[in-house]
Amino acid sequence: MGGKTGLVPDASQLALRDLQSAATSHRGDRVFTRTVAAAAFTSLLVLAGIAIFLGLQAIPAFQTQGWSFLTTTGWDINTTPPTVGIFGMLYGSVLLSVVGLVIAVPAAILLAIFMVFLSPPRLSRILTNLIDLMAAIPSVILGLWAFYILNPTAEEWQVLLNKYLGWIPIFENTSGNFLGTPFIAGFVLAIMMIPIITAVTREVLSRTPPDLINASEALGCSLWTMLRYVALPYGRGGIVGGIMLGLGRALGETIAVFFVLKLVYETNWDKIIESGGGSVATLIVSRFGEVSGPLELQLLLAAGFFLFIMTLIVNVIANLIVSRTGRLQK
Repeated sequence: MGGKTGLVPDASQLALRDLQSAATSHRGDRVFTRTVAAAAFTSLLVLAGIAIFLGLQAIPAFQTQGWSFLTTTGWDINTTPPTVGIFGMLYGSVLLSVVGLVIAVPAAILLAIFMVFLSPPRLSRILTNLIDLMAAIPSVILGLWAFYILNPTAEEWQVLLNKYLGWIPIFENTSGNFLGTPFIAGFVLAIMMIPIITAVTREVLSRTPPDLINASEALGCSLWTMLRYVALPYGRGGIVGGIMLGLGRALGETIAVFFVLKLVYETNWDKIIESGGGSVATLIVSRFGEVSGPLELQLLLAAGFFLFIMTLIVNVIANLIVSRTGRLQK
């Protein structure tokens, strides 16, 4: 027995091993924490560098154009002084995004509800994979599809809208041309937003506590009542966050919109099925390849700076809404 006691570790050895294991674990935690912090700090530096570069490039635009660069519409670089303004493009970016949201939000939320609460598990998994695949489709592919496939069908939709709802200003068309309209561009943006909003909404709704759902069913609530008073209020913050993520995608989209929207510099205030429109992103991509000189290049970079600021404001508002919703739920 005395020879075997050396093989059995005593309490001090066990305590030493625990301390060594804890030290190794803490060291790994510190390395991981510092790595994540360095990655986050690098992202902030890159973002700040982009903002500073675009801001410096925007200074000459303000020196030559002043605040009229934000309040006027037009892009004629050959006049003296140049008649350049991005108000119509800023308004067009917002208009296209709103059209896309009106189409995408109901479709995405209903699809997420079906995947979480109505569809069989196997079908839900298939739909989840398809939604993730849609989110990975490059925008140039969607733009080509919209140009060759969607345009003829969307033209017929707009003819019907103008025929039966033309008395509403937004559905009025006086030119008879239904191609290259904000409606088509907004529909393409909606297709690009639906996977993002659906994925976030599905994830949020799937985390609704089962006890709440079972309690509502035990009280005799219908599916609509359960969704209205339990699932949707519980996931409201996440749903709003997903919608704002989709909006951020829509504000900066370029190629897909460039394929289907006829770029004009006039402000199309209240008509979405009238040919012509624009956005800041499409302005930049359409003019960048044929820049007439350093001044126009600086003006385009200034337009990009204000698009950057607008997208940043949208993200800040989204964070405020999500945080406020979370506090209300608590």
